[in-house]
Amino acid sequence: VQLQASGGGLVQAGGSLRLSCAASERIFSTYAMAWFRQAPGKEREFVSAISYAAGGSTYYSDSVKGRFTISRDNAKNTVNLQMSSLKPEDTAVYYCAAREGYASSKSNSYDDWGQGTQVTVSS
Repeated sequence: VQLQASGGGLVQAGGSLRLSCAASERIFSTYAMAWFRQAPGKEREFVSAISYAAGGSTYYSDSVKGRFTISRDNAKNTVNLQMSSLKPEDTAVYYCAAREGYASSKSNSYDDWGQGTQVTVSS
């Protein structure tokens, strides 16, 4: 599965951004999707995941819960991450990832990764 992430940019604290990830394959509906992020000098960390079914279960890290919303459109092979109330500590490169089967918060369980999109939140 090839993944193409987009939607990053520069935003002030308190603002919003919407990230999108487009997948290449028609079997997208059988893949769990996730977003991870990596800030300079830090390890890649889990942000959010959604199970493969349309309207499936969603998962969030404690740091973004209540501020970020993940969703998917299996007809369009896309997964989105709506980010609100952004904080400077949300600044990172955001990666989308895909794996067959169930969602996971473990980065090493994902087989396919997008190229990353930069999100910068200014204070």
